[in-house]
Amino acid sequence: MARFAFLDAPTPLAFAHRGGAAEGDENTTAAFGRAVALGYRYIETDVHATTDGIPVVFHDASLLRLTGAAGKIGALSWADLRTVRIGGACAIPRLDETLAAWPTVRFNIDVKADAGATPTVEAVRRAGATGRVLLASFSDRRLARLRALAGPEVATSLGSAAATRLRLASLAGLRVRLPASVAAAQVPARQGPVTVVDRRFLALAHRLGIQVHVWTVDDPAEITRLLDLGVDGIMTDRLEVLRDVYRARGAWPDPA
Repeated sequence: MARFAFLDAPTPLAFAHRGGAAEGDENTTAAFGRAVALGYRYIETDVHATTDGIPVVFHDASLLRLTGAAGKIGALSWADLRTVRIGGACAIPRLDETLAAWPTVRFNIDVKADAGATPTVEAVRRAGATGRVLLASFSDRRLARLRALAGPEVATSLGSAAATRLRLASLAGLRVRLPASVAAAQVPARQGPVTVVDRRFLALAHRLGIQVHVWTVDDPAEITRLLDLGVDGIMTDRLEVLRDVYRARGAWPDPA
């Protein structure tokens, strides 16, 4: 039995990154629905909060790239935001509505700004979803806040600084201690010219009782290489590519 219900599934895990961003939309109800229809049971997503404390599913701080509209989510109320459309068609989803729409799906939630911490944890608790979310952030300080709010029973990942320390410890043979709620190191395979994920990194993570999930991998050869290396999960924008590699290896989950 996994320490966290979030990870209580056979590995390797398959994550639909932003619901599958390669399809041209991301973090929308339509994107999540496509991912689930393909068989994905893990969805990576992002959260910002509005000025009135509503956590919404959106990656960028600015609306411009995805909606063409000016403004930042953190400066708008939900009443302002609810009429904005992604690509002229899709509404920006609320986190509570997203958790309710797919009650058996696990959500990997990257909290993108400090203002989103408390609203995200409150929405997860109200939804009764503490066992099927993992809270993530690049910011170690924000993650510390999330851990304090959510408590040790809600899974979290490592921030950037902690992941760097884990990598250095794997190279130097040093001891490292992790917060109680850390369930996974979610990292790129490489950071520029520097290799992050290798056998030593995996071995140390596994000795510490955490999984290693690699983002964002869209190439079949690289997916295969990482699976052969022994990673515990992969996040992808290209949903059918990852599914086909997993299926060929007998690793795609049976339909629910």
